Amino acid sequence: MSRPLAAHATLGFSLSEQLTVIVLCALTAFVSHLALAVFNDGVRPFMLDFVQGRARRGETTAVSFGLSAGFVFGLGAPMALSSGVLNPWLLFLPTDVLGILAPRKWLAPLLGGAWGALVVFGLSGANDAAHRLPVDFLTAMQQMSTPILYLFTLFPVLAISKQFGRRWGGAAAAVELALVLLTMKVWPKTFPGALAMAAGVLLLITLAVTKDLAARRTAPAAADPSAAAGAAGSLDPADSDDSPAAAPAAADDDPMASLFSANATRLRRQWPLFMLLGAGVCVLAQLHVFGGGEATSFLIAKGHYSEAAQVDFYRAFGFLPLIATTALASGAYGIVGFTFVYPIGYLLPNPVLAALAGAAVFAVEILALSSIGRLLGRLPSVRDSSQHLRGAITDTLHLAILFGSLLAANAMGGGLGILIVGGLYLCNETMGRPVVRMAAAPAAVLAGGVLLNVLHWLHLFTPVKS
Repeated sequence: MSRPLAAHATLGFSLSEQLTVIVLCALTAFVSHLALAVFNDGVRPFMLDFVQGRARRGETTAVSFGLSAGFVFGLGAPMALSSGVLNPWLLFLPTDVLGILAPRKWLAPLLGGAWGALVVFGLSGANDAAHRLPVDFLTAMQQMSTPILYLFTLFPVLAISKQFGRRWGGAAAAVELALVLLTMKVWPKTFPGALAMAAGVLLLITLAVTKDLAARRTAPAAADPSAAAGAAGSLDPADSDDSPAAAPAAADDDPMASLFSANATRLRRQWPLFMLLGAGVCVLAQLHVFGGGEATSFLIAKGHYSEAAQVDFYRAFGFLPLIATTALASGAYGIVGFTFVYPIGYLLPNPVLAALAGAAVFAVEILALSSIGRLLGRLPSVRDSSQHLRGAITDTLHLAILFGSLLAANAMGGGLGILIVGGLYLCNETMGRPVVRMAAAPAAVLAGGVLLNVLHWLHLFTPVKS
């Protein structure tokens, strides 16, 4: 089942959807207040100092706000207004800040719930008002959907090229192009990039795992000569640092291993709260008023739920090692976990099943966190793949959002629109990026749309007719 993107994206919510958003925002703010989880990956490393009392609440709040504000107003709000679908930057980055800011436990959920209410009620009014303006820049912003959906398909190709070279990258590009053409020809109602992304991510993981397994097979053979020499040179096993008695002592004295263990234990103690959090996120995804990413938001808006599930499932592999390692190092988990609750929620038929599935997924993730950390330690190429995936996702989305924003500028103002939006983006670059690069172009479209309306009221601009 699919549908075209509506000419005017709406942000109207039913009562159950409104309550879900408000309650979930209250819960995420409460969890953030307890320093158990935050959404912003950049904030998580700072949480250890906060947990251990080396950083004050105000200082940590300032860090969280500084790293989040640009994404909230430059990416989260424009994406929601243009697609009609909520996103995690709009909902969970502010609740990070509000939860850490709140000086009392009872105040955190109140602030979070108030933000959720502002989103579901205020954003709808702002959306309706913007569509009544002479220059409808929100409808124009829907031009961003095509570049985002199609260029995002290439992120596995970029990751493979960076990690395994141009030949494998070229092969992956050829395979993805062939699969896109095949999908368009044979399954025209399916998003063409879904199968191509699956093939690209599978190839990347296969190459990484194969490399790690090959390295582990050759490692014992390379280690044998040195082990034999060490045994021959030591007359007394007790004198050797590599003796069995010395190895456990070294492991016990490892401060990082001790820290990781303590933080994993801290999170496991709160697994019922995390199960509640997982249930809430999964239910929100099941309601189909929420998308976990830029491409996913437009897929959800078009009714491509299975394709949206695939996109967020593949994307999760790029962030799983980052979330796992920062959680073990800081003692703060991700508000949405490893993000596997997104695709599960999109596909389930009702909220009850979504709540049960989300709770189960978060319980497994929290209880298995230490094991996942140890497994990643034995698979260095897989860890590298996740870093390359994240970088590739950022590169493709940066180009897609910039190109889509210029298309939106052209749709709402022609050459003048491109001049204003492109000029604002370039000014942001030359001023040291006060607005983060990913959010700068959508923010420029919003600012440009407002300026074009002002110019129209001053009789200096005539809106472009669609």
